[in-house]
Amino acid sequence: MKRLSKSWEQLAGRRFGALRPDSIRYKMLFFAVVVTLVPSLATAWVSYFQNKNALTEKITADLVSVSGAVSRELDLWLKSNLYNLRVFASSYEVTENIERAGRPGPNLSRLTDYLRSLRSRFPDEFDELLVVDPRGTPVATSAPHTTPLPLPPDWLQQIRSDNSAVGPPLPADSGETPVLVVAVPIVVPSGRFVGAFAARVKLHGVERIAKRSVPAPAGATLVTTHEGALLASSRTGMQGYLRDSLPPHTLSALVAKAGAALEYRGFDGQGAVGSYQEVPRLRWAVVSEVPTVRAYQQVIHLRNVTVGIVLGLLAVIGAIAYFLSMLIVRPLNRLAQAAGKVAAGDLAVELPVAGGGEVAFLTQVFNAMVVRLREKTEELERLSVTDSLTGLLNRRRLMEELTDEVKRSQRLEHTFAVLMVDVDHFKKYNDAFGHLAGDEVLVTVAKALREQTREVDFVARYGGEEFLVILPEGDLQEGTRVAERIRGAVRAAKLPGRHVTVSIGVAEYPAHGETPDAMIAAADSALYDAKYGGRDRVVAAAPRQPVP
Repeated sequence: MKRLSKSWEQLAGRRFGALRPDSIRYKMLFFAVVVTLVPSLATAWVSYFQNKNALTEKITADLVSVSGAVSRELDLWLKSNLYNLRVFASSYEVTENIERAGRPGPNLSRLTDYLRSLRSRFPDEFDELLVVDPRGTPVATSAPHTTPLPLPPDWLQQIRSDNSAVGPPLPADSGETPVLVVAVPIVVPSGRFVGAFAARVKLHGVERIAKRSVPAPAGATLVTTHEGALLASSRTGMQGYLRDSLPPHTLSALVAKAGAALEYRGFDGQGAVGSYQEVPRLRWAVVSEVPTVRAYQQVIHLRNVTVGIVLGLLAVIGAIAYFLSMLIVRPLNRLAQAAGKVAAGDLAVELPVAGGGEVAFLTQVFNAMVVRLREKTEELERLSVTDSLTGLLNRRRLMEELTDEVKRSQRLEHTFAVLMVDVDHFKKYNDAFGHLAGDEVLVTVAKALREQTREVDFVARYGGEEFLVILPEGDLQEGTRVAERIRGAVRAAKLPGRHVTVSIGVAEYPAHGETPDAMIAAADSALYDAKYGGRDRVVAAAPRQPVP
């Protein structure tokens, strides 16, 4: 059986030796040859974008044409209303009676009747016709009651410069229908300006203009203020009048690309392609838009067909890649399984190096990496139980040692002592000399602790400026003697700025506690007694009170 297997390997080697199927580089090259079909997909995508650009140009032309036409119609609508007002203002009934209309009499009555007759002749265009004096106060009106006219603050300046004044659209709650206040000057035959002929113009004409010009069956024409507030829409008429508005970032983008097509989110939150055109005299704007889905319907269909072709090619290439992966992935499965063991924490992995090519080299690199990882893990384990500043054991390792010492003392019926050491006035020292000097103090105290204790003792940094010492098989007297040596060594140490002292609390097992926490609490209580007693001293823990 072995000879047959060996003969088969030799035959395969002769047949595929030139191809070198064990080389990952060759296998990836072969796969790259298979995927030369990708250029055909690239060609399809280029065609897609070219068609989209051509369609975008056509949509842009249509939208710009519609928005420009609506802008011109709105301008003509305003000019028509101003022309009518100028004709009304030049009437004999107005010029002859306006100067005397402020006084009760037949002049005011004739002027009011004239305004009402004009209002009845143009009910669809005007909501109210008025004559105002140069201060803007109504003199006569076609309405049953005289109400203040909300002329724009600069209406006199507008009349002198443009021979007319146009205000902003009034809010919806200002009357039964949305209106726009416009005014033209009244000049008597002598050439003197005596007032203005004003009107509340109904905005239903704006709605009719918007509905007459729609860029496509699914498109819409919107008339807005310069601030983006909706006035009229070809879809909803004036339902959202001054209530709906374009988002500020959308409005800024449309203004920046006025006269061109832009994709954005419309009033309804759906994607749209629109064109922006200003109506300068009215301080309005026209936005003609088409939903993005309808605008690019043909291109989207082409994109879907392209996606279908891509998926088909991916299925074919995927089948080919599957068979290729039998040659590529199988040698790597062993590496993957070994890597999984390493990830799970098993660092005793060492793979045999077999074969040649990149897989063999990768196996060697993997083995070297595991060795380095083992070394680093051992170093990390050492660092995990050591305080980085002082080099002493950290609190985690301390608690493990203290727990083990309690169990050992219970089993052997021995005693041991615990010393809680705290640097006096450490915060003040830090504030006065800086944190670097404070770190030097902690290092000095740690050095004194190591020098004044035995090798079998455990010295650890408990936290902050506190240290804890475990003296195995030591009693309270032994702990007190060691504590005094530590206190004297720290006091004699030379430190920048001033001398540093420590306060130490001493506790004995089991006299002061039978658990790690109880021992720490007893030593800590003695430490606080040393602090309250004036610091720089050693205090032994008081005997435990019997439990009743």
